[in-house]
Amino acid sequence: MASGLDIEAQLVVTIDGDDIQVAASGGYLILNVPSQRVLDKLTSGPPKDPNAPPKPKGPDPLQQLNDLALRLGLVLDLRVGGKTYVTFGVGRSPKITLNAVLGKLGSFFRSR
Repeated sequence: MASGLDIEAQLVVTIDGDDIQVAASGGYLILNVPSQRVLDKLTSGPPKDPNAPPKPKGPDPLQQLNDLALRLGLVLDLRVGGKTYVTFGVGRSPKITLNAVLGKLGSFFRSR
């Protein structure tokens, strides 16, 4: 397995009119999403079939991402509106910030 990656990049990806910024230097990668609404849209996945059987519980996807970042020697900083929400690759588990908790709580109260 790789002992570490060295990356230099700047990229802006536009999805449905929203700009998502990606920047990397050395082993540090920043993904900046403009708002909680955009993050919710990106992470919601496809529409769920109400008649589909429940999926069996699998491994935690956040933990899997953290483990991958550790193996690759990368630190992934997920930001929403410029504020760090989750940092992967800096410890045994992802570091979730108070900004993430408050942002997610706030998104429950917005009209859908």
